[in-house]
Amino acid sequence: MFANKFTKALPSLARKSVSLSKKSVLSNAPRCVSSISSTTNANDSKNIANKESPSPRFKSTAVDNDDRIHMNLQEIAAEIDLDEVAENKAEGDDEAVRDYTSDKSKSGTPSPWAVFDAWGAGEGIVPPLDPSDEEKLSKASVKIPTSEEERQNATNETEILAAYDNLLKSRSSVHFGYPYNLMYNHEELYEFMKYSINNLGDPFITSNYGIHSRQFECSVIDFFADLWNIPPEQYWGYVTTCGTEGNLHGILLARECHPDGILYSSKETHYSIFKAARYYRMDAKAIPTLPMGEIDYDILASEIEKNRDRPVIINVNIGTTVKGAVDNLDRILRILNNLNIPRERFHIHCDGALFAMMMPFVDFAPEVSFNKPIDSIAVSGHKMLGCPMPCGVTIARKEHVKKVEQRIDYLNSVDTTIMGSRNGQTALYLWYSLRKKGLSGIKRDVVHCMETAQYLRTELTQAGFTARLNDLSSTVVLERPMDDAFIKRWQLACEEDIAHVVVMPNITRSKIDQFVKELIECRDEFGRMSAARDDSPLNKLACSSWGGNVVAPVGDFKSE
Repeated sequence: MFANKFTKALPSLARKSVSLSKKSVLSNAPRCVSSISSTTNANDSKNIANKESPSPRFKSTAVDNDDRIHMNLQEIAAEIDLDEVAENKAEGDDEAVRDYTSDKSKSGTPSPWAVFDAWGAGEGIVPPLDPSDEEKLSKASVKIPTSEEERQNATNETEILAAYDNLLKSRSSVHFGYPYNLMYNHEELYEFMKYSINNLGDPFITSNYGIHSRQFECSVIDFFADLWNIPPEQYWGYVTTCGTEGNLHGILLARECHPDGILYSSKETHYSIFKAARYYRMDAKAIPTLPMGEIDYDILASEIEKNRDRPVIINVNIGTTVKGAVDNLDRILRILNNLNIPRERFHIHCDGALFAMMMPFVDFAPEVSFNKPIDSIAVSGHKMLGCPMPCGVTIARKEHVKKVEQRIDYLNSVDTTIMGSRNGQTALYLWYSLRKKGLSGIKRDVVHCMETAQYLRTELTQAGFTARLNDLSSTVVLERPMDDAFIKRWQLACEEDIAHVVVMPNITRSKIDQFVKELIECRDEFGRMSAARDDSPLNKLACSSWGGNVVAPVGDFKSE
């Protein structure tokens, strides 16, 4: 796999650039632990200050003063009236393919808001706030004064922030339901928060705005391009605000390459994919899924066959939101091959928000890379790597990007990204995380997540709960607890009658033991969740296609 392939090549080079190539990242491997170490090489600060400027990069294909492309922003960002969403479905319609564009049903998986979590979550469970701190965070206390009298009576800001810090510590310590790695330490970067770092414009074409972090952004992009095996002359990418922006960009490129194409994605796809379809006024089809959460390949093939006259745009999930299911890319490519869909008639985007960062470090996992005929990959940066602010990375084939480029004289750069102004801090934080962790550090985190998820699944099953874990996943799916207070305490993400825990580096076995203990107490007091209907998510957890016996004991054949 990726991490093992380059281990032997590592120690020989000490590079002077900020590059994050496979070899240079590994040079920090001895210092890596499951979280980013706060111990810093004494020369690191000097090294950062004395880096040689990299030679100019010209990855964009735009020419100065090129006004060939004038995108219709109203068409791209047309307002959608969500109030018109159809609420009623016909009996048995759940397994039918929905024509998403004409139906306008809400396809995709809802993503409830998670509480914002800060560094320090892995040190044990912190008690809830005391009443005095709760009062300091009340609506009346945090109100911004609009008169001198209100200002005189206002709660001191320092006291409010101290109470808020206590709140975040408490919430961070029992954060189980959302895929955010809270084990990080970026103290060395705090000094840079005083600067307004803005990477506006294309990452590879410097604008007139001089306070940017492009050299770090390009290094991060190079790392992910290397990770996903695409040659330097063929890729383009940028650091995004989140995985959703990466999906919006990837689907935009697909729409520009195939204006009359149909977008196919599973019903368990993240909601941002179908949001993109609405924004771009694309025809889209929500394909039913197998019980484990993968797309139903036979139905996908059938739908493509029905619409052979139109190009194929496929979103491949590298880990679905609720079940962590990974669509089989090779099988999807075989479907296209068997239907004789030529390469120029299909476009594949991979939504790898969490697991595309983990997959290359899982031994014997299938390869998802640009060695195969895919066109873009999007990943979140704040999930597996950990970052105090949402961010992500998208990588695409450079040939597609020219279809959305516009020269902007005001910037002295080109417009190729979804956002105009772009947070330059996130590129710096991602660069720092990758440098400090190294490949061996990321590998260690991935192994921890996968093994700890198996531990959680085993503990839940032995306690008599229905629990499932996909092979390529650290997301444990279980029956929804009956007590909403328990759900809110552990910040579980729920969908109908199931919930899930996403095991990240900050989740330890001791925390899992406490979680299972409290879950048993919850069951004893409130009972267990019953399936909402015959085809509900909870009933699908019992399907034999998952393998195993859920909570049923394995019989001893000899004694029976």
